Amino acid sequence: MSELEEIAVDNPHLSEDVVRWIRQLLGDWQFIADLAFADLVLWVRDASGEFVAVAHARPSGSNTVFYRDIIGQRIREQWATLVTEAFESGSAVSSSSPDWFDQAATRLKAIPVRQQLRTPSGGITRSAPIAVITRHTNLSEARTPSRLELTFLSCANDVLDMIVAGDFPDAAAPTGPRRGAPRVSDGLIRLDFDGDVTFASPNALSAFNRLGYRGELEGRNLSEVTTELLPQQLNVDESLPVVVTGRASWWADLDVRGVSITLRAIPIKVSGVRTGAIILCRDVTDLRRQEQELLTKDATIREIHHRVKNNLQTVASLLRIQARRTHTTEARDALLQAMRRVASIAVVHDTLASGLTQNVDFDDVFDRVLMLTTEVASSHNTRVVLNREGSFGSLPSEAATPLALALTELVTNAVEHGLAGRSGEVTVVVTHEGENLSVVVRDDGSGLPEGRVGAGLGTQIVRTLIEGELGGTIDWHTMVGSGTEVTLNFPVRNELRLGSQP
Repeated sequence: MSELEEIAVDNPHLSEDVVRWIRQLLGDWQFIADLAFADLVLWVRDASGEFVAVAHARPSGSNTVFYRDIIGQRIREQWATLVTEAFESGSAVSSSSPDWFDQAATRLKAIPVRQQLRTPSGGITRSAPIAVITRHTNLSEARTPSRLELTFLSCANDVLDMIVAGDFPDAAAPTGPRRGAPRVSDGLIRLDFDGDVTFASPNALSAFNRLGYRGELEGRNLSEVTTELLPQQLNVDESLPVVVTGRASWWADLDVRGVSITLRAIPIKVSGVRTGAIILCRDVTDLRRQEQELLTKDATIREIHHRVKNNLQTVASLLRIQARRTHTTEARDALLQAMRRVASIAVVHDTLASGLTQNVDFDDVFDRVLMLTTEVASSHNTRVVLNREGSFGSLPSEAATPLALALTELVTNAVEHGLAGRSGEVTVVVTHEGENLSVVVRDDGSGLPEGRVGAGLGTQIVRTLIEGELGGTIDWHTMVGSGTEVTLNFPVRNELRLGSQP
């Protein structure tokens, strides 16, 4: 549990909605620290009313003030007055003199955090402050700032002002992709209200040059620039017009000439009215190429599973045809048993072919395998009720195939030999015991004398699969006149088993 959640447990003022808002802010505030060239620390009040640090963002482009973790610490006395004033007044407050921390001179500013709320009529209002952000700027690096640094600082101030007003983060914005997300250092473009570029960092200009744009971005309308780059494009990200104009907090990809640029828009608002936007951009060409290769490989693997399934079904069909043309009962039964074994493996590959991972929903696999036993029951004039108690969950394919085969053998044996031509019930009970999976196959047939476990091919197959491939154990427990119970127990690694516990 995070520091924020721990404090929220005992603090009625930190409701679930407030925690959700703070969590959304924290998930997206690293770029503010990078823009501000400063450490950001988030403070919330605990049940006793004292401020506690619950999050910290260090700047990527300058030295940090805090070389040790500050999360979980109570506020220092030298900061408490400023932070309390910001929390109670609802306005940002700056220190009048340098703040000394760990022998370093810093500039301290306290920024209250407000939450955006919806009124019953559908309007928007802002809450009282729910937390405070302290901004710690290291003065040891003080020098005459460049135009780029001044622009970054101006953008940081604009976003922090939006936090005070409750306009940031944007609750309606989609969750952006963390993989390949643009950072401040990757490229920044500042737009005015009309979407004209007032500033473009060198990295941002280089990114557009790789797309084929020649010339300066400043003074140009970004929407017109992207339109010029896409004259013949038929497939364009539908979010692109919204992003390049800065009208909404959104993400989009710009793909031209084999180059992919991810763009992220952050509208700048004053009193709830949009005045401009920040556009972050990053060249993700190599990343997108890797993702495409992974998708291609995944599609190839699924196609292989699909073809294996088709081939296994063909083999099963050939075995069935051969069984029908066989005149001896023993040969026919042997071929039908081989057909069912091949068909159970085909079910696993069919499931793998339809999924995006190498794990299978074994509950679905087992339910389909059980359908194969209905043919066994009908061929022996047996009326069988099949039950399953518990859930297998999701299992890795290397465990699913041998388990499907073993259970096919056990259920088939229960129908053929346990019930032996009379009506009855076969129950499969599944339980998770830590990292182990336990499966019990039980029938209410005549049973076998205790200790007389079958020595046929089916029993050998089950032993080989469970003990050899799965590294598990098997226990045959028979009771004369009361049925047979077979217990399988084998380990399944936690990082591979994704199913929930029953």
